[in-house]
Amino acid sequence: MSYKAQLPCLYYSLATVFLLFFQTANAQYNFSGVDDMLQKNAKTLGKEYVALVWKDGKIVYKKESSLDFTAKTQVSLGASGQWITAAAAMAYVDDGKITLDTKAGKLIPILAKYMKAYINLRHCLTHTTGLEAEKAGIGKMLPKQKFESLEEEINHFATKREIVTNPQTEFYYSHVGMNIAGRMLEVAGKRTFDRIAGEKITRPLKMRNTTFFNFDNLYINPSTGLQTTANDYINFMAMLLGNGMFEGKRILSEAAVAEMETAQFTGLPVKYTPPGTEGLHYGFGAWLLEEDSQGRGTVLTSPSLTGTWPYIDRKNKYAAILLVKFRGNETGKEIFTRFKEAVDHALGAQ
Repeated sequence: MSYKAQLPCLYYSLATVFLLFFQTANAQYNFSGVDDMLQKNAKTLGKEYVALVWKDGKIVYKKESSLDFTAKTQVSLGASGQWITAAAAMAYVDDGKITLDTKAGKLIPILAKYMKAYINLRHCLTHTTGLEAEKAGIGKMLPKQKFESLEEEINHFATKREIVTNPQTEFYYSHVGMNIAGRMLEVAGKRTFDRIAGEKITRPLKMRNTTFFNFDNLYINPSTGLQTTANDYINFMAMLLGNGMFEGKRILSEAAVAEMETAQFTGLPVKYTPPGTEGLHYGFGAWLLEEDSQGRGTVLTSPSLTGTWPYIDRKNKYAAILLVKFRGNETGKEIFTRFKEAVDHALGAQ
C-alpha cells in the first residue's frame, strides 16, 4: 500500500480515537436523575427555570425550560444579590479602603447625628445592626418607599428607623444592613454602588448582564436589587469555589473568601430568618447549609425570595444554581433539596 493510501486511514483512526475520548470525558457524569427530578417537579417550578452545574472549570450540566427562558435571560434575583454585595465589601477590605470594624457614622455623618454611629460594617453584612426593619415575611422586606438614591434611603434610616436593640445582640434578616453597607462603600469609593460592584466583582467575572440598577424606578439597591442571569451568577460562585481566583485572575483574597464563609455570631437569638433558612448559621451574604468543626461553610447558599437557590459545595468541588422565575410561594427549599440530592448523585458526591 502506498504512503498516500495509508495517510487517510491514519487520519480516520486518530479522529475515531479522539471522538471516543471526547465521549468518555463527557460521559463521566450521568445527569438523567436530575432531568427526572426537574420533570417530576415541573408544575411547582413553572414554565420558566434554568439549572446549571459547574465543575472542573466548566459547565457540566445545563437545563433550560424553554427557548424564551435560558441561562442568558436576565431576571431579578432579589436577595441572592447580598452574596455579591458582601463580596464587593470584602474587595474594599482587601484594598484597605475600609475595614469590618469601620463605624458607619465615620463615613455617614447623619447616622452619628441620630445616635447610630456605632454600627460597623460587620454588623451590616450579618443583619445585626439592631435597627428597625420591615415586618417579616415574603415580599415585606422590600423597601416600601422609593428613593432617588442610596444616600436618600440611608438618610431615611437615620431619621426614621428606631434603634430596637444594641448591635450584635440579635439576628434579624432584612434589607437594612446591606444597604447601609452599600452606602458605606459609596462614600469610601466616591462612586455609586453599582459602579463599585461592577469594577470589583461583576466585570472581572465577565458578568456582563448583571446590575443592581433598577430600570423601573432608577434606584440602586444592594440588598434586593440584583438583576442577573444564570450564566453570570455561576461565574461568581466559581470564583468563590476557587478561593477568590477566576480564570487565573485574583478577584478576592483567600482570607476575604474565608471570612465570608465563616459562621458569624452563632450564639445570637434569631428574631427573623427567611423560610427555608431556619436553624442555619450565616456568614457574609450567605447561609451555611453545612460547616466544618471550625465553623467554615462547606456548603453555602444565598437563596432569593423569588425561589432561586444558588449554592457552592466545597466538599465535592462544584457550584450549581436552580434559577426560578418568581413563584410567590415558600416551597423553595423542598425543591432545592431534591435538586441538590439529584446533582450529588450524578456527580458521585461523598
